[in-house]
Amino acid sequence: MAEQGQVKTGELDPQAEARRRLALAQIRQYPDPVLRLEAQEIEDFDDDLAQLVERMKRLMQDARGVGLAANQVGILRRVFIFQAEEGEEPLALVNPTIVEHSDVVELEDEGCLSLQGVLVPVERALRIRLEARDAEGEPIALELQGLEARVVQHEVDHLDGVLIVDRTTPEGRREALSVLRQSAAI
Repeated sequence: MAEQGQVKTGELDPQAEARRRLALAQIRQYPDPVLRLEAQEIEDFDDDLAQLVERMKRLMQDARGVGLAANQVGILRRVFIFQAEEGEEPLALVNPTIVEHSDVVELEDEGCLSLQGVLVPVERALRIRLEARDAEGEPIALELQGLEARVVQHEVDHLDGVLIVDRTTPEGRREALSVLRQSAAI
């Protein structure tokens, strides 16, 4: 399965395509103002959080994404789901903080489930160290590199109200906004 930015690409059977479209309809799209708001720390690791995490996992997988932040489903809580490798169980990270990042960066194209049709170059640290909690409240520390580091940085940005159009080149931003205006006009 190929990936285009943060979105998996490839042929889908009609049922999978219908699930993808239904999932995308539940994901907030640019310029929805909730995408620009900062998510709040989570204090209660309860059934509501567990249900949110399960819903987000299903939506991300059905939408063919590799990450999904709570802001993208209209919930301003600091949690995101990611699954950089096909076949792995998606991981929920609550109250994530990037505590270290490499000075070595890489410019790669990124897409986003909330900016359909947009693919822009974004510079990201090649390696990061992240601290968070899982959905039950247990501490997690991860050392990530490559695609996993890129996905996590993208999702942490979402939790801070930052989008890929804010991180791209001036030319990439112009092109992205042109695509988004055209799709809004349809």
